[in-house]
Amino acid sequence: MTHPSTAQVGDRLHEHRFGPITRTTLALYAGASQDHNPIHVDTDFAAKAGLDDVFAHGMLSMAQLGRLVSDWAGQDNLCNLSTRFTAITPVGATVTCTGEVIERSRRDRETMLKIDLKATIDDGTVTLTGSALVRAA
Repeated sequence: MTHPSTAQVGDRLHEHRFGPITRTTLALYAGASQDHNPIHVDTDFAAKAGLDDVFAHGMLSMAQLGRLVSDWAGQDNLCNLSTRFTAITPVGATVTCTGEVIERSRRDRETMLKIDLKATIDDGTVTLTGSALVRAA
């Protein structure tokens, strides 16, 4: 992948993969994020809610999309990150985060890049979509 300063529309960021998601991952993330919603860690609670099993926190995948962008452009250049949750991430899934430059523009004497983002699990299900705005420093 090119450097943000030379990135053009259509350029893709290197994929970032994480997982497989384990129950330990969910417990550790619950502790770190202080999100102790039982739907993510309690199998009995999930069953009572009509689910086969617990599932990952959406913010866990969102953080990985942020990591994809900030590893490429640098944290100081990440101006905006927004996502939309589209499906759950089950235990055992591996998540692949991808990004593509969809716009290059000028704003306040700076070159800005809009990045289209996606998190996809190994069966092809897209679990998050979103975008990021970064300075092309």
